[in-house]
Amino acid sequence: MFKWDFYTTDEIKPDGWLKKQLRIQADGLNGNLDKIWPDIKESAWIGGTREGWERVPYWLDGFIPLAYLLKDEDMIARVKKYVDAILSFQREDGWICPSGETPIEQYDNWAVLLISKTLTVYYQCSKDERIPNVLYRIYKNFYELLKSERVKLISWGKFRWYEGFIALNFLYDFYKEDWLKDLASILKKQGVDYKTLFGEWKKPKNAWRLETHVVNLAMMLKCEAVSCDLLNEPYKGFANKADALLKKYNGTPVETFTGDECLSGLSPIQGTELCAVVEQMYSYEQLFAYTGERKWAEMLEVVAFNALPATISDDMWTHQYVQQSNQIACMTFDFFPVYRTVNKDAGLFGLEPNYGCCTANFGQGWPKLALSAFMHDNDTIISVIPVPSSLDADGVKITLKTDYPFKNDFTYEISSEKDFNFIIRMPSFAENVVVGGRARKVKGNPKFKIKAGEKRKITVKYNVKIELDERPYDLKTVKAGSLIFALPIKFEKRRIEYERKGVERKFPYCDYELIPKTAWNYAISSDDFEIRRSKVGEVPFSSEKPPVTLKAELRRIKWDYADGFDTVCAKSPYDRSPIGKAVVKTLYPYGAAKLRITEFPEVERTPRVRSAKPE
Repeated sequence: MFKWDFYTTDEIKPDGWLKKQLRIQADGLNGNLDKIWPDIKESAWIGGTREGWERVPYWLDGFIPLAYLLKDEDMIARVKKYVDAILSFQREDGWICPSGETPIEQYDNWAVLLISKTLTVYYQCSKDERIPNVLYRIYKNFYELLKSERVKLISWGKFRWYEGFIALNFLYDFYKEDWLKDLASILKKQGVDYKTLFGEWKKPKNAWRLETHVVNLAMMLKCEAVSCDLLNEPYKGFANKADALLKKYNGTPVETFTGDECLSGLSPIQGTELCAVVEQMYSYEQLFAYTGERKWAEMLEVVAFNALPATISDDMWTHQYVQQSNQIACMTFDFFPVYRTVNKDAGLFGLEPNYGCCTANFGQGWPKLALSAFMHDNDTIISVIPVPSSLDADGVKITLKTDYPFKNDFTYEISSEKDFNFIIRMPSFAENVVVGGRARKVKGNPKFKIKAGEKRKITVKYNVKIELDERPYDLKTVKAGSLIFALPIKFEKRRIEYERKGVERKFPYCDYELIPKTAWNYAISSDDFEIRRSKVGEVPFSSEKPPVTLKAELRRIKWDYADGFDTVCAKSPYDRSPIGKAVVKTLYPYGAAKLRITEFPEVERTPRVRSAKPE
């Protein structure tokens, strides 16, 4: 199967707003978990007594590429400290997980798959020569346990069998040994066949089930793509069917699907778990690499530029467990069952609201997106996600200067010591494309032949249409290219500091409630929007001064709260009668609006009321 290859942290360098975003992450929660959170700093993975299953591998999976992308020597030293400690506990037979007194037969071997994936990421960043042999021994031991039937895939491991293929593919490329293909077959045979579950996803179950768990399903999208080569099976486009089905019955405006924690239908007041956001991004990155299909990159952008920043605070010290597209408050829910299978604090911004899996796992989002900026295949390089970055690999240097997605103009500065082909992925929504100062009708992706010794500058500009997308319940969403726009609701932050089970919540990693202070019950009354752009600041997706906004004409309507509750809006207005005259409001990018209305009702459209005043 064709595959675009990823570049490494030695070859790609983040620039511009992306580097700022990564630095914010490094200075925030993800960059400091090993200092403040017992489940990391006292984990059984490094000889402590706290959680010894998924949290340290999850954290390292994002912290490792973050450290190496930023070339941060302190962070790199901390990475090596953890990896050295983990490797020191690998047994002679290859087993590496801190299973403690739990018999291996009963230990959820999801941890085996996850630590192997994380160590693969570490090798790609560090080139630590110990890692191939460590991974070889882990999987040879796992193979023997599974083949002898002493151990079987159980629980989470059974539903995440394909995650093991990140390391398996690496090991096969490295060693070319047939037992790795045998292990691949065993994993698929013992793992869940998701095609048999399609019918489970069409209606919310109001019950916690692995079959409908949103993180499993976000990971699952890549299962066929990452496994088909080792299994010697044709790629049949499983992800196309699965993704379409999930979104038809559980989709959101930002290309995710609802899951709080399990699939929750199409209502704009249901939640989406943060783990699912970053895992869906990773699946889309892998799907584009394995298929080259443009749509996976486009959907990746929407998730990354909207869902990811929306559910993490500006300083990246706190995050939500679940986000809502229509989120008018982030407060503890005392009695109304808004979410289906999570706790009453799941919407708070904090250290570990609801569960700590997202605390450990959210860090992979931005670094892995940065590593998806450019990909390559032999003598061809493609610009996949056009974020500000530079590439220096195999005698080729490419610098991309851009403020995308806030502005749609790009400058590629290229020099090369060899001939190569360069492709720019052009999104389907690009209009009035100008390449090199000349208008151009683009069918597919622009391609260029770069000669050895050549220095070249390629400029690209295009427009995007501001559109109203149809949503369920007769609602509309405002979209412009990869950005979704929402009405921001001003709020007051209430700090909550406490200690629970030996874990402190104190500033800046305490919990926060966001209490709404402005009206939210607005409908769209015109399809005429005015875009405003400004300089990208120190916080790219700032909730106070975002670099791009829309002026929109709205009218307040009789849109009430959900029955019996005063911090959640009804999923759709019972009454759409206007209240007062039209006003001009400023819409923010979804990722910058922590409280927001994204899925709007619509009242009768009129020509833009130029006399309408900003409220």
